[in-house]
Amino acid sequence: MNLDDIRQILDLMREHDLEEFELERDGLKVRVRKAAVAPHGQHVVMVPSSVPMAGPVTLAAAGPAGPPAIPEASGPADGLELAVVKSPIVGTLYRCPEPGAPAFVEVGSMVKKGQVLCIIEAMKLMNDIESDREGEVAAIYVENGQPVQFGDRLFALKIGT
Repeated sequence: MNLDDIRQILDLMREHDLEEFELERDGLKVRVRKAAVAPHGQHVVMVPSSVPMAGPVTLAAAGPAGPPAIPEASGPADGLELAVVKSPIVGTLYRCPEPGAPAFVEVGSMVKKGQVLCIIEAMKLMNDIESDREGEVAAIYVENGQPVQFGDRLFALKIGT
């Protein structure tokens, strides 16, 4: 299973307004379920079948690290716009390419479109998360090694001059 497979599952869930989806392929079992109560939109939980579970899993939406006051996107103010980069998948976020290496970006870093911001490990696959625009990193909401959910805020970028 790769990133495109996961995206297809999430798209199907949205398109058909499904609360839960389960798939078993080649000995790998994946269950995706919308959170019961999601204060900031819908959160998706993916749990591999190899993880022992006593019952249904409910993850509380924890406040991400970093400044919470930055909005999803703000209007132009003095020619500046903020854009939030969100997690496209569920997994573990890594801010550097390998242990001991410097982070891909820090607050104040200038990024170009297509530049890697971080890596999210999902089901033993490493997925590069790239910037979809140019700008300056204004905030980092997650720490190295922190688990992230679909739609979690990762970075805020200052766009414009």
